[in-house]
Amino acid sequence: MRTDTPVTLFLKDYAPPAWLIDAVDLHVAIFDGHAEIKSRLACRRNPAAQASPLVLNGEALELMSVTLDGAALDPTRYACVDDRLTIVAPLPDTFRLETTVHIHPDRNTQLSGLYKSKDGYFTQCEAEGFRRITFFPDRPDVMATFSCTVEADRARFPHLLSNGNPAKAGACEDDATRHWVRWEDPFPKPAYLFALVAAKLDVLEDRYTTASGRPVKLEIYVEPGKLDQCGHAMAALKKAMRWDEQRFGLEYDLDRYMIVAVGDFNMGAMENKGLNIFNTKYVLARPDTATDADYQGIDRVVAHEYFHNWTGNRVTCRDWFQLSLKEGLTVFRDQEFGADTHSRAVTRIQEVRALRVGQFPEDAGPMAHPIRPASYAEINNFYTATVYNKGAEVIRMMHTLLGRDGFRRGMDLYFERHDGQAVTCDDFVAAMQDASGVDLAQFRRWYARAGTPRLHATGAYDAETQRYTLALTQHLAPTAYEKRLAESGQPVIDGVLHIPVAFGLVLPDGRDAPLQLAGEPAASGTTRVLSLTAPTQTFVFEAIPAAPVVSLLRDFSAPVQLEFEQTDAELAHLMATDSDAFNRWEAGQRLATRVLLAGIAAGGVGCDWIPDAFVAACGRVLDDGLRGDPALAAEALNLPAETVLAEAVVAQGGIIDPDVIHTARVALRRHLAARLRDSFEAVWTALAPAAAYAPDGAQVGQRALRNACLAYLAESDTDYLKSSVVPRLAVQLKAGGNMTDEIAALATLANLDLPEREAALADFYTRWQTEALVIDKWFSVQATSRLHGTVTHVRALMQHPAFDLKNPNRVYALIRGFCGANPRHFHAADGNGYALAADVISELQAMNPQVASRIARSFDRWRQFDADRQAHARAALERIAAVEGLAKDVAEVIGNALKAG
Repeated sequence: MRTDTPVTLFLKDYAPPAWLIDAVDLHVAIFDGHAEIKSRLACRRNPAAQASPLVLNGEALELMSVTLDGAALDPTRYACVDDRLTIVAPLPDTFRLETTVHIHPDRNTQLSGLYKSKDGYFTQCEAEGFRRITFFPDRPDVMATFSCTVEADRARFPHLLSNGNPAKAGACEDDATRHWVRWEDPFPKPAYLFALVAAKLDVLEDRYTTASGRPVKLEIYVEPGKLDQCGHAMAALKKAMRWDEQRFGLEYDLDRYMIVAVGDFNMGAMENKGLNIFNTKYVLARPDTATDADYQGIDRVVAHEYFHNWTGNRVTCRDWFQLSLKEGLTVFRDQEFGADTHSRAVTRIQEVRALRVGQFPEDAGPMAHPIRPASYAEINNFYTATVYNKGAEVIRMMHTLLGRDGFRRGMDLYFERHDGQAVTCDDFVAAMQDASGVDLAQFRRWYARAGTPRLHATGAYDAETQRYTLALTQHLAPTAYEKRLAESGQPVIDGVLHIPVAFGLVLPDGRDAPLQLAGEPAASGTTRVLSLTAPTQTFVFEAIPAAPVVSLLRDFSAPVQLEFEQTDAELAHLMATDSDAFNRWEAGQRLATRVLLAGIAAGGVGCDWIPDAFVAACGRVLDDGLRGDPALAAEALNLPAETVLAEAVVAQGGIIDPDVIHTARVALRRHLAARLRDSFEAVWTALAPAAAYAPDGAQVGQRALRNACLAYLAESDTDYLKSSVVPRLAVQLKAGGNMTDEIAALATLANLDLPEREAALADFYTRWQTEALVIDKWFSVQATSRLHGTVTHVRALMQHPAFDLKNPNRVYALIRGFCGANPRHFHAADGNGYALAADVISELQAMNPQVASRIARSFDRWRQFDADRQAHARAALERIAAVEGLAKDVAEVIGNALKAG
């Protein structure tokens, strides 16, 4: 029996497990229509816990037998009720419990536990999927050594994989058409890290020798016929292994490392010990099928899952409230790997852009929570931008406060203390503090407080004393999270945060001023990290020879909203001269936001709200792109996203009008296209490809800027568009030579109401219909189109033969792309966008609640719109809430959205 009524769990109620499992031995036999799982658990009473019966989690399992120490257990000694198998007292202090269950992976549309995809059977056990395979105390602080024997038909499933190292293999004695392989993992792990694959796949093999000279066999398994698309993933894996040795002194610890790519997968990838299971999106790449962003995504995700071997596997979470312990830390590690592998400045800009688009609105919405929440109803709903991306920013702030060497000492101490353990965020911070001597007591509040702090700054220069005085004030407004805490009777955490503010002063000639705080004997550096630990603090800098322009939050040193009045001229000065590349970009974004807010206030009408100085600044960006870093120029020309502008409107006390925001943003693009046409043309021509495609930094930046120029030119008047731009788009689409240029051309055409649009989309589908990941891109460019009628078009695409509601990648490309990345049409005034989402969520929640729940998050900010849109959104939310048997994943999100206010 199973109930889907959400039950809230609280961090304050954590208690250690009553029973520990020292060893798990599994036998998984896969047959047509079902799988049989035999489990042998070496159980031991936990002396640190209160005595209680042994309770095992189990979901969608058919219990066939139970034995204790080899003897069949009397039915009066156990109860199987409400997804739990309870073994009642009396029990010895140690014993072996054996269970046999049948499961039906062919019918498992949730893609959690053991499920079937077209090439075989795969598992996904994080967070609570192992209980869908066998009965087990499915919590991360129950760590055991695992051995697993996998048995299946030899012809259909030649590859039988699990965690650890292969120990034995052979043919089944009673059926020569079947075979088995036994795997043994010597490292204790929680059940969420278990993995199993039985499939027919192609495999790319390689070798890696660790820094200590130990050989490791590397294997990447992909669907048959895709072997030519996994070379980049293998290269990324070897780069990640070497980087982790050099940066953190961490070596791989098993004899082999395996990656398996599967087309049906809810997440990006999973770090199961020694056997990582990946979404094909983050493995398969070839120049004609993958974009530059795809290549970089593979670099980062392969590295991320590999880095988890230590930050997540060797040291894991005590409980799911500590999820950011492994995810925030490992995201920071993959960010640093990305910065060392690609452009550090561009990587940082892209990270902050994603934070502002995805995490800042989450902080302001009904599902707001700190990186370590105090409660949850469904853990799958907390694999969020807050836990991952803001979690990484919290780790980055520690890195900033401790310095690179101090942070490394803290990491070393963390592993020395906790290798092989399930621990907490507090354990990590304690290691950092003890190793560095830096007091992090106040800093710990970042783990408990929700919301995006606002940092208000004022400054004044005294020419007579040559002093610059900077005043900083922090404020963190209550969020929906504090309301939920109060409703549940939990204490509301308060207190001032410790915010590291990286700071510089740019002189009129563009040089950075040496920084000497009042009371210091001499200047020390041109960038200083100021620790804001009080509600308001003042910092005085001496020996500043001329009135400077302030450069605050260099490299985005803290995840805050900055409130600092600077003139257009000051921002332009920073754009041109700031030594911090991130703040050069940031100055441009602040200036663009200011211009666009003026345009929004004017209803997006006309162009008299667009200052000539902004146009000139964009012209300089184009010139600099040719002379300097084209990737930075491309990022600078990318105007603030409509969701970011919406949050800026709310911050000013306004009501979001997505049509006006969209109109103003398009108007600014068209104005720039008209005023800077010659510059866009010149840069586009100058950056024509001169060599074969390579996903290296230089070429990636050139393609990014060239495609940005072409997209701006596509905003031109109709005559120029048809005569000059559309022919170029057609040529690039047909003979671009790589998917980056092809999809850029298709995405631009998808926004043009011209006959060439439909012809291009039809031809693209015909050419690429056998490449699933390319067709995902085809769906996505249509879902995010700005043209009228997109809602109707998305509904029609849901009936396309290539669309499959059971495939997460398809749903993310079309439905989540529409709901999450097309705010104008999702928030359509007639409510049709909300109605589409409600239809999909209502149907999808029964087959895959995790994916349905993620789409439901698109409603988070519905109360920030006008009354008519709110009425449409409420009707959609109430319709979803009324679905009979609504999955608890979706029920939590919808319930919080309806309660927030």
